[in-house]
This record gives sequence, structure tokens and C-alpha cells, in this order.
Amino acid sequence: MVQKMNTIEKLIAELCPEGVEFKELGELGAFYGGLSGKSKEDFNNGNAKFVTYINIYSNIKINTDIDVFVKVSKDEKQNRIEYGDVLFTGSSETPDECGMSSVLTTQIDEPLYLNSFCFGFRFHKINLIMPEFSKYLFRDEQMRKQIAKTASGVTRFNVSKKRFAKIKIPIPPLAIQQEIVKILDAFTTLEAELEAELEAELEARKKQYAYYRDELLTFGEDVAWKTLGEVATNLDSKRKPVTKSDRQEGEYPYYGASGIVDYVSDYIFDGDYLLVSEDGANLLARVTPIAFSASGKIWVNNHAHVLEFETYIERKFIEYYLNMINLSRFISTAAQPKLTQDNLNKIPIPIPPLAEQERIVAILNKFDALVNDISVGLPAELNARRKQYEYYRNQLLTFEPLEKDHANH
Repeated sequence: MVQKMNTIEKLIAELCPEGVEFKELGELGAFYGGLSGKSKEDFNNGNAKFVTYINIYSNIKINTDIDVFVKVSKDEKQNRIEYGDVLFTGSSETPDECGMSSVLTTQIDEPLYLNSFCFGFRFHKINLIMPEFSKYLFRDEQMRKQIAKTASGVTRFNVSKKRFAKIKIPIPPLAIQQEIVKILDAFTTLEAELEAELEAELEARKKQYAYYRDELLTFGEDVAWKTLGEVATNLDSKRKPVTKSDRQEGEYPYYGASGIVDYVSDYIFDGDYLLVSEDGANLLARVTPIAFSASGKIWVNNHAHVLEFETYIERKFIEYYLNMINLSRFISTAAQPKLTQDNLNKIPIPIPPLAEQERIVAILNKFDALVNDISVGLPAELNARRKQYEYYRNQLLTFEPLEKDHANH
């Protein structure tokens, strides 16, 4: 990679020794909107393909293997997507996720439309910026920082086209763009292969972890058994249902059925607790761990039970145990299935000696870190690979502006 970086540096020294020109998007092209005037019926049995929000958000280049359709008549005036267009998501729950980009990098021979929650940008000169270069440029960290500043809102953020038009992008010579694309394409392919290997190994580790966890936490009649209500203090009566006015930017985590969902400026609990999801559908599907530890000053709404224990070891042991067992017989069969406090208290819990609990917790903590903690083991290696890719991409897409651009860049 270092050798390839040197190749870019030589090209820059040869083709633009005084720097690269930067221009505002508003000078280089025009924005256009997505589909307009469409009803729900138009998306049933449609005759034309369209690009979804998720297609843009999830891909740096548009996935053209499209199976979603919309009804568009021959004489209808709708904006079509063309080769080289840069497509952006228009809104998100956070400013950092607004304006995610994707580029149409392939020629298409049929009409392609854009959904109404996104917008497109088309360069006046198609040969000014290579589409393959655009796909990397608009996802670059420096560009993302500019894009985030175009968004405003309270509960949902929307980008301003007026501010978007002021975004400045570098315009390096095509030879440099081509070389950068060649390097990043090769690096992306290698990165994907390495990540696939690491993901497969991580998945194997997770299965191994689940096996050993189940072995360690399977007990018979040789240990004492108690109900959860006997070994934990239930603090559900202190929970508070959250209102819109309570959900605001603050410093204290606000927990719901599946973990942190927001932050608030006030707190209810101050200590170390085990929270257990009340959401029956989530418990049965096991989309996320149903029991999770929470420490410090926190807010918990009435969708997560709050349990207090005398020691860390007891709390952690029961967290691992609850996340292993089948809870289906404790979940109510109402219209909205849930784990009631009464049924929660009835769950039988094995109580081996504290020293044995401590041994089991120590082993499972290590296993858990190896498969879930991004600071150690395979997750750390995956994270390091991604950071390395981001570093090189940022390096390749950082240009020294021309002297005349310095004052305004």
C-alpha cells in the first residue's frame, strides 16, 4: 500500500504540483428530487424500477439488481437516474447519518427512478469526476463532516439543499482519479475477503462460546434452586414511563426493552443493576440478549424489569443464565406477549456455591470478550482492518488545495 501511495504522490507532483482545485457542488452540477405524486397503489404491480433509501444507505455504488417497482406512465414527468449521478438519503435520526451517498456506476438501458425520501446530484460535465471516484469521495470522512453540517432538526434531521450546494469537493486530474480508484477497488476487494474469513471464524467462535456456556450453566439436582424473586430485589415500582418531553439530549442513558434507546437529562437509578426485557416478542425471537447489565446513573422505562443483587458475581451469573434458557413458558400469551413481573419472579435459578459462580463468570467473561468486545480478539482484528481501510482511503482522498483556494477552503 505504501508503494501505491508513493505512485499517487508522484502523479500529484507531476500533474498538479501547485495543488488541486476545489469547487462548490452548486457550481459543478444540479440537484433533483425523487418520485412525486405517488400513492401506495402505484407501488403495487409497477412497471418501472426505482432505487430505495436502503439501496443508497447500504451501498457506495447502486445495486442495480433491483426488484422493486413503481407505476410510471409514458407522459409522466419524473426525474430519471443517469450514469454518474450521485444519490443521497435526505433525512435520518442523527445528522451524522444524513446525506449518505451512493453512485450509479454502470450504464443502464431502462428507466430508473429515485424514491421520494432521497435526492440526486448530476454533474454538468460527466467527464469531470469519474463515477467510480465519486463513490469513494462522497463517503470519505472529510466529505461526511461537510455533509453532516447541512442537516438540521430535533427528533429527525433533514439536509438543506442550499447548504449542500456549498459543499466543496476536490477535482484532481482524471489520471489521479483513475489511479486512486484502482488502488481502493483492489484494497476493498482484499478487505472484503479478509473480513469474510474473520466473520466466518468469529461465527465459529460464537457457536463454541454458546456450547461451553450451555455446558457451564447446565445443572441438575446436585445444586440448590431458588426462584428469581427469592434471589433478586425487584425495583420495577421505581421505573417511569417515558414521555416525548423526557426524551432529549442528556448525559444519562435511557434504557428500554432492548438496551439503550436514548439519553435523558435526569435519572432514576444510581447503582449496578440487571435489566430484563419485558417484550415477549423480543424474548422469543432472541434478537438481542434479554438480560443486560447497567451501571451508574440511568433511566429505565416500564418495558424493562430492574433487578438488584448483593454482589456483582450473582448479577453476572444470572445474566448469563437468563440469556441461555428458553423463556417461552414464562411469557404471557396476550395480544402483545410479555414477560410480566409475576412470571419473572417465578423463573427457577440454580444457585451453586459463590466460588463456583465466580469461576463460571470469569470463564464466560473471557469468552464473551473474545466474541463481542471490539477491543480484543477477532472483533478487535475486524475493527482494526476497517480502521486501516478508512485511514488509507482518507489519505488517498486528501488533497492540497490550490493557493487561490486556500483562503476559502
